[in-house]
Amino acid sequence: MLKGKTILIGVTGSIAAYKAADLASRLMKQHAQVHVIMTENGAKFVSPITFETLTGRKCITDTFDRNYPSDHPIEVEHISLAKKADLVIVAPATANIIAKMACGIADDMLSTTLLACTCPVLVSPAMNTHMYEHPATQANLDILRARGVKIIEPASGHLACGDEGKGKLPDPAFLVDCILAKIACPKDLAGKKILVTAGPTCEAIDPVRFITNHSSGKMGYAIAQAAALRGADVTLVSGPVSLAPPLGVRLVKITSARDLFAAVTAVSESQDIIIKAAAVADYRPAAVSDEKIKKADNDLSILLARTEDTLQYLGSHKPEGQILCGFAMETSDMENRARIKLKKKNLDMIVANNVKVAGAGFGTDTNVVTFITQDTTEQLEIMSKESVAMKLLDRLIVL
Repeated sequence: MLKGKTILIGVTGSIAAYKAADLASRLMKQHAQVHVIMTENGAKFVSPITFETLTGRKCITDTFDRNYPSDHPIEVEHISLAKKADLVIVAPATANIIAKMACGIADDMLSTTLLACTCPVLVSPAMNTHMYEHPATQANLDILRARGVKIIEPASGHLACGDEGKGKLPDPAFLVDCILAKIACPKDLAGKKILVTAGPTCEAIDPVRFITNHSSGKMGYAIAQAAALRGADVTLVSGPVSLAPPLGVRLVKITSARDLFAAVTAVSESQDIIIKAAAVADYRPAAVSDEKIKKADNDLSILLARTEDTLQYLGSHKPEGQILCGFAMETSDMENRARIKLKKKNLDMIVANNVKVAGAGFGTDTNVVTFITQDTTEQLEIMSKESVAMKLLDRLIVL
């Protein structure tokens, strides 16, 4: 998602500098061009060679480095790097570099480059809790925020100094998410409200047992993440899953089809786009036992009752201009059944797939889908759920 983007990582003198190596590696896997500038103290914690090996580029530590090949054009390196960068992240950021940035001090390669940057800048503080909470540090962070610098709040936990509290560098995967949120996509959905449902529902039989399905929530979560990356105000209504919510998404947790109906209809009228990717139970036990049902020698029958049809409700109460997209997972006669659902539920689009097709089943990282509207049918090849999500949003924007 960062192909063609140039990311500059500033690494300062903190024990958390070792995490910056993981960050550089993750950014390379996103196909970014990664450059690293280290302060003198940062290089005492992690060797510059580590970053050179990970990025394939020289790690800059000296403002006055003149070790160029004979045919290398002479350039002012800190200005050159500042011009190249699509984003700069200082991680870990010590109290010292934060103070320098706030005061405009430029006395080493990193602080000089930061002063020349016009691209988005992220700062991820990492230090002792008392240093982080000190009024001077907090005042400096406020100055940077006022200038448009994005401050990534440190995590809490056991610190290297032995203290407990706020000051840990967040997990590198989270830092990558922060970078993606800033520059991965054009913000073509800015100002739009999008509601996404994801995951399964669970319908109780007794306090121990329930009826559910195999949905992992991966498709719905991918859609929510893609919409957030593109600038939308996203609400994600999710059944029980093991996935972390995407950055910048408002998560509403639900359990049953009744919960989902209540959560969705409470906000549905204010949404510009609703995408119903959840696998909602069509039936629930007509009666729920207050006690665990004991095993007996004879068979047991459970009477089932229909659940609330949230999609039907949304289709019949759709405000003018709202786009409603449903999902249809079938095992046969996929397109015909999906078209019937499209018309019956008053949908603008339906995303259909066949659970029997390789790569399109529950829990996979890929999907094989067909986009169906009243007038069109578009069958996509197998691709990642993240790619499906982006293509789906492209089509919905057109609608």
